[in-house]
Amino acid sequence: MKQKLDELVMAMRAVQELKSGDYCNLGLGIPQMCASYIPEGVYVQSENGVIGYGPLVTVDDVDQADPGLVDAGGKFYTPAPGMSFFDMLTSFAMIRSGRLISILGGLQVSEQGDLAIHSLSDNDKYQQIGGSMDLAWGAKRLIVIMTHQSKDGKPKLVRNLTYPLTAARCVDLIITDLAVIDVTADGLVLKEIAPGWTVEEIKSMTEADLSTAADVKIMTL
Repeated sequence: MKQKLDELVMAMRAVQELKSGDYCNLGLGIPQMCASYIPEGVYVQSENGVIGYGPLVTVDDVDQADPGLVDAGGKFYTPAPGMSFFDMLTSFAMIRSGRLISILGGLQVSEQGDLAIHSLSDNDKYQQIGGSMDLAWGAKRLIVIMTHQSKDGKPKLVRNLTYPLTAARCVDLIITDLAVIDVTADGLVLKEIAPGWTVEEIKSMTEADLSTAADVKIMTL
């Protein structure tokens, strides 16, 4: 079986979209991993009231973690110079301001850039909606990281959502374990493919119409 990108590689590819001076919020799951690879000059915000924190605490150092330094998904993070704290009202004013880049996970993205994060069933890994609607709707730019297919092999890039809508026409870029895909006014455009895979293979695992960029390339880090 061909090798797909692992979660850390997907997170590392996502942070390439960030540049010094950006402010971003990281959703639960794979997006949280981005905190350990954030470029210099990028400030990470968490909806429980912190901005400018450092990399996540590693498994080897978890016994030294500060129990007061936890992101919205329960991961310990390290302090960083200039880090600041604030109340939830201020946090959600930031999230809804159109100034933050949001990096979120997803269950489905449609051809139009509609996003579904929750199925609202007991099978949801993260059953609470939390701030996901605000983060999707209020983002300056929305990047979604997810596997290309579900665990049972169904496409997650679909013509129309079959899960409940989180936010409509909100997604700008999709990073999967097979590809990097732009969401444009004309539909989904394949920009990069994972090493060892072909454009035809990726299209065969995608329900949505997927055009190919003229300069499509192999993904690099």
